[in-house]
Amino acid sequence: MARGTRTNLATLAGVVGDNSPVDRPSNGFAAAPTSVPLSELAPNPRNPRDDLGDLADLVSITGTQLQPALVVTRSAYLRLYPEDETEIGLARWIVINGCRRLAAAANFGRPTLDIVVKDEVAADRITLLAAAVIENVGRRDFDVIEEAKAVELMVAECRTVEQAALKLAKSKGWISQRRALLKLAPELQKAIRTGELAIRTARSLAQVPQAEQVDKWQADLQRENQADASNQDNAPADQKSDRPPATAAKVTKAFRRMEPDPATLADALLDYLDEDGLHALLAVLTSPRS
Repeated sequence: MARGTRTNLATLAGVVGDNSPVDRPSNGFAAAPTSVPLSELAPNPRNPRDDLGDLADLVSITGTQLQPALVVTRSAYLRLYPEDETEIGLARWIVINGCRRLAAAANFGRPTLDIVVKDEVAADRITLLAAAVIENVGRRDFDVIEEAKAVELMVAECRTVEQAALKLAKSKGWISQRRALLKLAPELQKAIRTGELAIRTARSLAQVPQAEQVDKWQADLQRENQADASNQDNAPADQKSDRPPATAAKVTKAFRRMEPDPATLADALLDYLDEDGLHALLAVLTSPRS
């Protein structure tokens, strides 16, 4: 299920820190990435991801690294988080964007990683955290609960929802909706991650006391299934189907298995829906959400 586009701050690394191993270009163009041994790199201890996920899609890194990792120098990082010195060991650079690339390189036997150093990202804690969060928000393998936790970290660091929204280039409503998911019972958070529970339904359930959430969800599912069965029974004979009815949760789960990008998803909907269906879809997508 696509939730926006991926932003990679490594593409903005035209300026490097004073202690960077990347030479400043004299011709005005951005410096080329530098290749360094993995032993000199450490992953960001403040990475908002719970899990780096399946690295199989990065196996090609053994031959070609399409994007350099964005790093900051050890000294720049420790100015912000001196308590992390033991965790980063003797690493010279800390990977802020590209922790999956670092893990894939180690996993698949690549001895070096291409990096671009940008100490401006470590100007303060908010800037560093925003860089890590923006890199992940909207990625297909970054589930909404991880996203919600990352947003909560941003709000805590920024101290206000308004400032967090500004740093992440999101609306205050989007920030509030993601934070609401953390109020869900663990069973419902798991259901979101597996695609069994739609985000819109989850936001509604988050307004219910946590002890009552699972029972309400199950009751809602039962009513939905009964309504679908009733509609199927009352349908004309030539319109009846032996297949179970589609629900938002089932469609979401199917999307998660296929992981379509936005363009592919749009093409599929254009191919599947008639003109009336497309107008109805646009009306739903543009209507205010609770």
